[in-house]
This record gives sequence, structure tokens and C-alpha cells, in this order.
Amino acid sequence: MVNMEISAMDCRTLRALLADRAQQCLVLDCRSFFSFSSSHIMGSSNVRFSTIVKRRAKGSMGLEHIIPNEEQRCRLIAGLYEAVVLLDDRTCELEPLRKDSTMMLAVSALCRDPRGSRIFFLKGGYEAFSAECPEFCNKCSPPVGLSLPLSASSVPDSADSNCTPCGTPLYDQGGPVEILPFLYLGSAYHASRKDMLDTLGITALINVSANCPNHFEGHYQYKSIPVEDSHKADISSWFNEAIDFIGKYLFIQWKVAHYRSE
Repeated sequence: MVNMEISAMDCRTLRALLADRAQQCLVLDCRSFFSFSSSHIMGSSNVRFSTIVKRRAKGSMGLEHIIPNEEQRCRLIAGLYEAVVLLDDRTCELEPLRKDSTMMLAVSALCRDPRGSRIFFLKGGYEAFSAECPEFCNKCSPPVGLSLPLSASSVPDSADSNCTPCGTPLYDQGGPVEILPFLYLGSAYHASRKDMLDTLGITALINVSANCPNHFEGHYQYKSIPVEDSHKADISSWFNEAIDFIGKYLFIQWKVAHYRSE
């Protein structure tokens, strides 16, 4: 049961806050990354968790997951926000939401540790706000790096011209999976997309394959682990080296992006 110190905020009230005291208001958007990238409230931050993070957290998320932006997180901890406003697509009441939904996990974490801020959810969500207050919304095309082509012949300009898909089928090509705030799991195709890597803030990659190249060695740090992407391959001997390599942002490149936990 959520601590109901959270109240509903209507669109007009949020508009007034953003117009007069934007620096004292933190807006957290709990919609999907793709929805957020397409259109969002100016100055808002996207809250998103992978299934793996949710499972490991067991319903108790830390502020580092709720507020990935370090500056905003420090401002919250310092008590510099008068209000924290959460929103999703169209929620008008919290009760129907699942406890493991992004919105409810964020609500629970913030109510446990509000740091002096009042916690609100936006009544009607982004749909209502964008209809009533379009002047406070950014609308843009989804990041090209996360809009995958529909056919193998449709390769974006940002892809490495020397890249071969290493046999990766397009039906296995969703976006990279965020395992932790600094850790992504992707495929050889994703690793060939510089625009996608830059959009995600990637600075280093572990290439777990025997035959896929490091496409952008002048731009990112690489660690190669030359094993076949097969359940029969022994990767345990590489664990210590891989762990040592992990830095602020890391993208693990599998040939076909099959996650392995051994």
C-alpha cells in the first residue's frame, strides 16, 4: 500500500509552477523511453527500469533508479525542490495501477524519502497536459538511433559502412536493454550504430564475440572477449576482466543480444 502523502495535481497548477517556479519543480515522466523521446514536458526527466532491475529491486527502488540525473538527484536530496510531479500516459487515479508499474515504484520510493518535497501525480497524465498546455511540451522525432529499419536494405547513414550484421535477424532487434543505470545489453547491430550509442551516453563497450569488429575505436573504449555467442561457450574465465572494465556507461555487445546469466 502506497503512503498516500501523494496528491493529484491538475494541469493548470503544473503549468503555473513551470511558468513561475520551474527551478523548484521536478517533473518525472514514467512513460516509455520511446514515448518520452517523441514528446515530453520541457525540463522533465524520464524514469525507466528494465525488467532485470525491477526483479532485483524486489519492489524497493533507490533514488538512483528513479532520478538518473545526478544533478537533479542532488537537488532533491538537498531539499531544493518544492514539488516533485510524476506522470504517465493518462492516469487519473493511482489505485488501479499495478504495484510493479514504473509509476507506482517511483511513487513508493519518493514517498519513503521525500526530502522535504511534496509529491504529486499529474491527473490525466501527459495526454491531458499536452492537450491543455502544448506550449510547455517538446515534440520531436524519436532518436534515429532507436528507430530500427524495417528491412536489412534500410541501413541508416550513422551505421558503420564496414559493418556486417553478423547474421542477426531483424526480429531480434529491439532497442538495447538497460540492465542498470550505467549498463546496457545490446547486439552487434546496435554496436554499429554510433547515433544510438551517443543517444544512450555510451562511452565504453564490451564486445563479446569472436568475429564482430570494434566499429568506432577512435570514439569509444573497447574490451574484446573473443568467445562464440553460444550456450556452450565458457565465458566464466573472462568475468574478472569484464568487471574491471565496467565504467560509468557500458554497453555489452552480444552477436544476437541473448542475455546470459551463469
